[in-house]
Order: sequence, then C-alpha cells, then structure tokens
Amino acid sequence: MTSYEERKWNRLSERMSTFHEWFKQEFNNLHELADGSFNNRGMNLTLYLHSARQFEHSLTSHHTIEERHIFPVLGKRMPSFAADHEHLKSHQGIHDGLESLAKLLHKWKQDPSTYSPEEMRACLDGFKDVLFTHLDQEVADLQGENMKKYWTLKELESIPI
Repeated sequence: MTSYEERKWNRLSERMSTFHEWFKQEFNNLHELADGSFNNRGMNLTLYLHSARQFEHSLTSHHTIEERHIFPVLGKRMPSFAADHEHLKSHQGIHDGLESLAKLLHKWKQDPSTYSPEEMRACLDGFKDVLFTHLDQEVADLQGENMKKYWTLKELESIPI
C-alpha cells in the first residue's frame, strides 16, 4: 500500500485526533489553571470561566455532531459506534460531567466570590478518565487498519468528517 493510500485509510482517525488532542489540551489547561494561576497568564477569573464555558460548549457541540451525523453511519457496521455500545455510553458519562461543569460555571458567573479551585478541580476530575479514555479509543477505532475490516476505501471516503 502506498503512503497516499495509507493516509486515505487513516483520514477519519487523523481528523478526529486533531479535535480530540485539542480537547485534552484545553481540559488540562483548565485543570492546571483552576488554582488561580490563570492570573499569571494574564487572565482574570471572568476570562478563565469564559474559557471553561467555551470548552464545555465546544465539546458538547462536537459530541452532538458525532451522535447525530457520524455515529449512525459508522454504527451500521462498527459495533463500537452502535447506539447501545461503548462510544455512546461514554458520551453519557462525559455529558454528565459537562452538565456539572456548566452548573458550576453558571453559579460562579452569578457570584464570582464563590469560586472554588477545589470544586472546579473535583468537577473536572470527575469526568477526566471517561473523557480521555473515550477520546483515545475513538481515534484508535477510526484508524485505517480497523476501518479496513468494515469499509472499502471508496465507502470510507464518503463518510463526512
């Protein structure tokens, strides 16, 4: 197989990896800066909370797109993407964590004096494992070697990502 063909087989995995690595980096930044060290980076609490809201919104949007447009296509042939299997189940755990995060962000936006670094980190820690495992597993499941078990290259090229 040529390197060109290999890139075509790995297109979905590589595209998804770009998004997923950004989510992991943003999550880690939020976690690291939760102690107030965002001030050392030229941010105040308002900007930090805005950054956390952007993360929550972006990840929620990403999962909504996957669930409505990508997983239904993949799930027809790939069991791990089917409606009752692992990727959608992990989305629920992530969604629960994002919901908790959204509630905290709303509370702190209303009354910034109640911001708690410990509470922020505990919330993030509550869904980090399921998030990171999911992001890595999804990319692995989309790698070319796995995709060859279920699709032709022509079919794969028609999947929208």
